[in-house]
Amino acid sequence: MLGDSKAFSGFAVGDIGKAKEFYGRTLGLKVSESNGLLTLHLAGGNNVLIYPKPNHTPAGFTVLNFPVNDVDQAVDELTKRGVRFEIYDLPDIETDKKGIMRGNGPAIAWFKDPAGNILSVLEQEIS
Repeated sequence: MLGDSKAFSGFAVGDIGKAKEFYGRTLGLKVSESNGLLTLHLAGGNNVLIYPKPNHTPAGFTVLNFPVNDVDQAVDELTKRGVRFEIYDLPDIETDKKGIMRGNGPAIAWFKDPAGNILSVLEQEIS
């Protein structure tokens, strides 16, 4: 029944204005706003809906992953733009001083948007 539906994902934030600034300016994504909702227009024609939610509580998991050819380069560039990467020292997740986990799957680094939602850049060959 839904096999031909062009589904999309979405998540909440507490402040659409801050989200628009972060996703549009800081991350450099194409964004549009309509009826109080923000749409991220991602490469490949995919969209993600961001909607306001009073008393927003961020998810405890990664809501959006950005594949990149070189995670070190992406982390360096985003750090220059003011993004702070998470540092983990847990039994199953340990990052280096830049916030990159290596050797347990693809190299990956996690960061948060202004609403506390967890995002990542992960190294993956992009054609």
